[in-house]
Amino acid sequence: MQETLVLDKPEQLKALGHPLRVRVLEMLGQEGDWQLTNRELAQGLGVDPGHLHFHVRMLLKAGLIELADANGRGREKPYRAVAKIFRVAPELLAAGGASDIQAAMLDQVQRAHALYSADGTFRSAQLEVKLSIERALELVSTFLEATRDLEDEGANKIVLTMFAHPPAQQD
Repeated sequence: MQETLVLDKPEQLKALGHPLRVRVLEMLGQEGDWQLTNRELAQGLGVDPGHLHFHVRMLLKAGLIELADANGRGREKPYRAVAKIFRVAPELLAAGGASDIQAAMLDQVQRAHALYSADGTFRSAQLEVKLSIERALELVSTFLEATRDLEDEGANKIVLTMFAHPPAQQD
């Protein structure tokens, strides 16, 4: 398993464009070399295995997961994530090719807010500033690099989600 996979193809982002596929990657990335079959994934996610199979195949085709063992467990074959960390290439974000992943990110934010806002472990911030979108993307990239350098293996995992856009309502 690679440490980091940089998503630089639109089809990789498209594969992450459905919340269920993002949840599959989350499940497969929970532990070091976590391996689960389609049936185990479906059971963990509370969905029909037949419905999930389509989504697992999309992740497999996009190269985000792989077969963990050619022999499998009977008829079921286990899958694993190809990397511990997935990053979106800044040039793909700058090209506006990330609408699918943005929808999946919004879904994840909504689910996390519902789960963690009551106990105070969901935090958010918003700031309006006058910057070019290019400069904002540079700042996001700088922040992400600094965050990677500060990562603490002993700490609990958190999700940082950032968006840069003009205000929805122009003043």
